[in-house]
Amino acid sequence: MSVLKTPLSLVAIGCAFTSVAVMAEDSSLTNPNISAVLDGYYQSGDRAMSERAEGFGLGETELAISANIDDMFYGKMTAVLASHDGDTALELEEAFIQTMALPEGLSVRAGRFLSDVGYLNNQHLHTDSFADRPAAYRAFLGGHYFDDGLRVSIVAPTDIYWNLGLEVFQGDKMHAADEHGERDFSDLGVYTAFTKLGGDIGVDSSWQLGLAYLSNDNGKVIGEEEEHDHVDEGDAHGGHDHSAQYTGENTYIADFVYKWAPNGNYKYQHLTVSGEYFRVTDIFGVEESDHDHDILSEAANNDYHEGWYVSSVYQLSPNWSTGLRYGQVDTFEAHGDHLDPQKLKETEISLAWHNSHFSTVRLQYTHQQGTNFEGFEDDNIITLQYVMTLGAHGAHQF
Repeated sequence: MSVLKTPLSLVAIGCAFTSVAVMAEDSSLTNPNISAVLDGYYQSGDRAMSERAEGFGLGETELAISANIDDMFYGKMTAVLASHDGDTALELEEAFIQTMALPEGLSVRAGRFLSDVGYLNNQHLHTDSFADRPAAYRAFLGGHYFDDGLRVSIVAPTDIYWNLGLEVFQGDKMHAADEHGERDFSDLGVYTAFTKLGGDIGVDSSWQLGLAYLSNDNGKVIGEEEEHDHVDEGDAHGGHDHSAQYTGENTYIADFVYKWAPNGNYKYQHLTVSGEYFRVTDIFGVEESDHDHDILSEAANNDYHEGWYVSSVYQLSPNWSTGLRYGQVDTFEAHGDHLDPQKLKETEISLAWHNSHFSTVRLQYTHQQGTNFEGFEDDNIITLQYVMTLGAHGAHQF
């Protein structure tokens, strides 16, 4: 990731947008949508595996441009500026093209983009109803998993909505901890398969169910039993690189969402209930040359990481919404010839004021309880956040 001073970063992105805008003057191209999202906060304490630190800070400042390239292709670029320890880091979160006119509901996306596994992952952080992603997302997907790769998906010609897809990614953000930097990781490390089904229940309600599988060739932590090295995955994946904190060879995700609005009109009042479950298996292994101890390898075959959350968000009026979310993660870390269990529980309540569709001010209370998470204690945390959107912005996901 490049690290630049803020003025230079903004100028560089501004020049890129200007160049694309000039190209858009060609009558064969559509006018691009250009937007910025401002995210700032005050937080009374530190949260486990969170990029938001105690005190005043900036979340992700998002700069995005998107347009139909022609009648066959759509393109989008999203850059993110994040401030941490006095430095401003610039990262390209999305830069992809997508087909628009393939037959039989087929679609192909190529470049850098958000994976479509799970319910929240394909949505940008500023669309969330809480200040942070659930702990399961922070632990297993780095908050939100985006990568360089290819997706092929199809919307089936059925009475209900049915989407199926396959993805292949480079997988750098899903690498397991490598304390000595000696592992030879696969160039194409992550493969996913997903399906989503949904439909309406009368006029007022709608639903969606999803299942996903993520195969991570580089996800298994390799321990060295004879030296009893301590592997701390949280330390290995710190900072603002959006890497997964806990990895494994196989990740299974199940998700659901139910939405209700009087007469189907979401503008004035609506309820959203959602939840997801993660299970990460084959989490640890040992060097093939180690034959003296098999405790770690046996434990790794029997144990797994898992996490889940349930969320309910109620839009009381066009200007006010409130949310309640509970989540939990159960993980392991290698310590010598055994695995140490870890547990994190989070209960969160939010109250948000929306002056318009483009501005939100949120007050959130979080109660976190951690067991064996080094550096984090049971705590009650208050977060005050604003999220403001400038310019045209695409519609949000279901």
